Amino acid sequence: MQATLLWLLWQSLLESFQPAFSYRGWQRFGQWTTGIVLNVEEHTITQSLIALDRPQDWKALESFAEVGAWNQAILARCFAQLLHAAPGSLWHGYRVSAVDDTKVHRNSKDVWGTCTFHEYTARCPNRATTVRAHNWVVLGRLLEYPNHPAWFLPHTGRLYFRKSQLPTTPVVETFHTKCELAVALLQEHAQSVPGPHLAVFDGGYAFASVVRPLVRPPLGKPRIEFLTRLRTDARLHALPAEPKPGAKKPKGRPSNWGKRLSPPRQGGRWPSKWQQGTAFIYGRQRKVRYKEVICQWRVCGHETPVKAVVAQVEGYKERFCLVTSALKLTGLQMVELFAARFRQEDGFRDLKQRLGWEECRAWTKLPIERTTQVLFCAMSLMRMLQFRLDQQDKSASGWWQAPPWNRHKDRPSVLDVERLFRRHAEEIRRLVSAWLAEGEKSTS
Repeated sequence: MQATLLWLLWQSLLESFQPAFSYRGWQRFGQWTTGIVLNVEEHTITQSLIALDRPQDWKALESFAEVGAWNQAILARCFAQLLHAAPGSLWHGYRVSAVDDTKVHRNSKDVWGTCTFHEYTARCPNRATTVRAHNWVVLGRLLEYPNHPAWFLPHTGRLYFRKSQLPTTPVVETFHTKCELAVALLQEHAQSVPGPHLAVFDGGYAFASVVRPLVRPPLGKPRIEFLTRLRTDARLHALPAEPKPGAKKPKGRPSNWGKRLSPPRQGGRWPSKWQQGTAFIYGRQRKVRYKEVICQWRVCGHETPVKAVVAQVEGYKERFCLVTSALKLTGLQMVELFAARFRQEDGFRDLKQRLGWEECRAWTKLPIERTTQVLFCAMSLMRMLQFRLDQQDKSASGWWQAPPWNRHKDRPSVLDVERLFRRHAEEIRRLVSAWLAEGEKSTS
């Protein structure tokens, strides 16, 4: 594999973000992103520049992170359009996005935007029960990979603050709930890429404040279908019965709600037949026995019919209880898509362990937000680079290998892409320096 080809592919991906910056700012953004990938130490600006052998650019890159021209709205739109071009972007007829929140630990109360949280000691026995952290609501794309776990590519995120711990510098932040932040992220993403969109999220976001703005959006916003976990005691109703021809009209206003259905924990009583099939769920093909019904859900309101599913999945004792507004999806597809949502947890792990999300040394607002966005871009660009390498001719084949301790590994990881960059580190440093020098001449 030639380093020149690797750099050309990487540079073509970085060009997607050029409209969000000045030309010199775009080069700083590309330098920062490339340094994150090459860096094997702490993923700070200093260490990233050392990885590129350009410590003399420290002041310029620090200034870019703090006060440089950076149009986040244009960046998010360009990023969404780039992810739309990825293989597997259309899954069962929808552009599938996943939303969840995660905590990024910071130690000092002087770091902008941190809040206190209770940390269960069972999850990390050597950490204090009360910690300071940034709580990010993150949106990313789920890409289909047939007969394999889905790909998760992070796109953008928003910081959540407790109402009692809102930052007061440089200005007092406006309080938004996690549900409001999730809806805003989904609507912004859907406006960037036209077509049918499906939002997949856990039951922690299955509230009226999320599902209703998605399926009944305000004027000018696109409709977004949803798929989420259903409470076992959820209130479901059959669709209102149509009046029979010639029947006497009952007195009073007709009810907006149909007959009450059994709750999902008693889904076997629903007026439909059990079906069987197989789907790729949590790492392998599994047999699924499921029952589905089109009904009304109290959380979503009587105006929007939904499809509810209870499923018995091979290898799991408890039933899956799911609900979606995308009536075209089958029960089997619903289980497959919801199981793919767990790839987001893998993405959070890679962001923290491979790209150093918790190693951020920024203290003020803009550097904190921009550092996180750069990490999202770096991880997704590595996946996009992987897709393009796999589409190249034989000269690009064999760029990764299964390790001796895991001969059954059948697809590359984020670490494999980082290793590819580090194998060609000297050539990449030279090409980056030449690229930056060319930019200095063109702007002088």
